[in-house]
Amino acid sequence: MADLKFISLDTKPTAQISYSFHEAAQGARPLLLVCLNGLGLPQEAWSPAIAKFKELQGASFPAILTYDRYGQGQTVDRDPNDANAADPSHGHDAVAVIQDLRQLISQIAKDKLNIPDINSLPLVFMANSIGCAISRLYAQEYPGTVAGLLLLDSYIANTDFVSAFPDPDAEGFDLSTLPTGIPLQALRGTRMGMKKIFHPDVGNKEGFSRKNFRSLLSESDGPALKGPGGHGPFLTVVGHDFDTFAAESVKMGNSEAIIQTYFNPYWHKYNEGLAKITDAERSKGPLQAPNTGHFIQRDNPDFVAQELHELVSKVASSAVQS
Repeated sequence: MADLKFISLDTKPTAQISYSFHEAAQGARPLLLVCLNGLGLPQEAWSPAIAKFKELQGASFPAILTYDRYGQGQTVDRDPNDANAADPSHGHDAVAVIQDLRQLISQIAKDKLNIPDINSLPLVFMANSIGCAISRLYAQEYPGTVAGLLLLDSYIANTDFVSAFPDPDAEGFDLSTLPTGIPLQALRGTRMGMKKIFHPDVGNKEGFSRKNFRSLLSESDGPALKGPGGHGPFLTVVGHDFDTFAAESVKMGNSEAIIQTYFNPYWHKYNEGLAKITDAERSKGPLQAPNTGHFIQRDNPDFVAQELHELVSKVASSAVQS
């Protein structure tokens, strides 16, 4: 990880954001790689993948930006606009997050890259979990600016998570449809656990509310994104390893059989939709990263670096051809 520094957004001058910036290799084409965290791991978790990516890129690695959002990781300041929020755990939403991201990129582009026109700087997003949803919303809001996306176990934006599992107490539910090895009480417990921890109504220490994601990103396979030159961005969709994720879920009190039967297929179907948000010839995946749970960049940084290297190479090649 490059040395952590702090920056105040011009739009929110009373708070500071922790970030790191890696200078591009001399002679590399103008491009900014931005790493977008999930709710669970801060920016430092990208370090191993970035180090390996630099090795693979050699003398052509681009500028790289990592950061912790307000209230996350090394960013101890909260979003100033949350000060008067009725519920601090739901102080701001994804719209505010992408506005902050836009401002951060604008200031970094000007101060570090001497690029005053942010729209002339191609972006590549490497994102995990809710960071994937942020990357999609940014690309929708600012079409023509995002040249590539590496989405690692994307947050399922259009669900309440409870609905990923059948309701055994619903009218007309046929108990005979329960697979062998899945007790009725275990299914009830999984639904209750999901509601308690992952439901969008549950807040977090960032104050980053997820309540409106189902309206912001109602479909996994749309809307289609537009990158530079009118084409869709290059896209690689990666999901977790089913067995590793299921085993980790047991540590949270879930049934491995329930996760394998319902949640893994549900998430994979969502990822299949994600692969359709760009031109078919520019899409790869969904892949499954070997030996990984939800935090793919932590569990298999070499795999992430290889996919990022391939994605950035496609972006660079396309830029040369155009």
